[in-house]
Amino acid sequence: MAKTDSTGSTWRYRWAHRQNERRHRTYRSAEAAWRRRDDELRRLRGLAADLQGSAAAGAGLPLELAPDEVVLWVWPAAQLVEVRHTAVLPAPDLTVHPEIGPPRTRRPDGIRVADAGTAVITSRRLVLLGGRGRRDWAYGKMTGLAHDPAAPVTLIQVLDRRRTSGLMLPADAAADFRFRLTLAFADAIEQRATVLDQLDELIAEHAELKPFRPAVATPGQARLSALVPGGRRTVAIAAALALLVPAVLIESGPSDPAGVRAVAATPGVSPSAVPALIRPATAPSAPAPSASPTPRKPKPTASPSSSAERRCGAPVNPMGYDFCGGYRIRKPAAETCDHFDCAQEFWAGRGYLVQCRDGVVSLTGGSREACAGHRGVRRTVWT
Repeated sequence: MAKTDSTGSTWRYRWAHRQNERRHRTYRSAEAAWRRRDDELRRLRGLAADLQGSAAAGAGLPLELAPDEVVLWVWPAAQLVEVRHTAVLPAPDLTVHPEIGPPRTRRPDGIRVADAGTAVITSRRLVLLGGRGRRDWAYGKMTGLAHDPAAPVTLIQVLDRRRTSGLMLPADAAADFRFRLTLAFADAIEQRATVLDQLDELIAEHAELKPFRPAVATPGQARLSALVPGGRRTVAIAAALALLVPAVLIESGPSDPAGVRAVAATPGVSPSAVPALIRPATAPSAPAPSASPTPRKPKPTASPSSSAERRCGAPVNPMGYDFCGGYRIRKPAAETCDHFDCAQEFWAGRGYLVQCRDGVVSLTGGSREACAGHRGVRRTVWT
């Protein structure tokens, strides 16, 4: 026997069942995506804490190590790439960008493959042992480093080489290569703790985004609009048509072709019904004397307002800084404090831009003392 409510109907139970199925599908999909990123962040955190190289890891490689040099990672399938045109890369930094999916495998335009061989990350340099020789990129001579976000290509500039070059790895190995290279560079400048702090912050921020289990829909929450195919949207369209069609007829007149076209183009109106809709109920009156048409003033077009900009609660500012996401700001513009409430000793900070819990912004993001005296970090400022 089918379940019924107090009115003896079953449609409310069917509606509740469909709603619960839809809510749980959405929740399971969101939770799976959240868990994948959480697992990846925690994996990187463990790798950053435990990664220790050894000279034995490079056994069998035609590479002579310095007395204090150790091998951190080896990958046998890498390609040496060179940039055809001169390019200026951003300075190396310690920003971690966890990637959930592998990038595309197509080589970017303007990049040519010059050699192939084994990539080796040591505590002092990145090395390619290729078929045409060896290529070294010493961390102490790096002036530029860039990871292509859409392709597994990493480009490097060093002081002793004019041409920009780098490595292209298989797509499934690119993320690990980039992270280990960041750790090796951090060790070279004695800043691994900064990477650990950054990962701790990313894990804490991600924990706050965990999706909540949806509430259970009950038959009593069903509305009569659920009986109409399309639900509330269909009811809203029908109400809009009820107001739109008379207005079109009044504006155009019974013999105006534009009115016919407007009514025929209205969603939900059958073309066969157009003659009946525009047929006059009474005989048309005599045409009024023609008068010189009065030009209508064009309606001013609404310009994009600053309230529609993507800021996620950040104050209006010409720099484009927001709380939505993007890239961390380590060198803020000089006019930052004209638009944000800056903390005391703001320009003495050595980190990236964050907003503290009391509302001020500070340049101490990524450090253990971030927003000290301001109740801690609330969120990151992005560009």
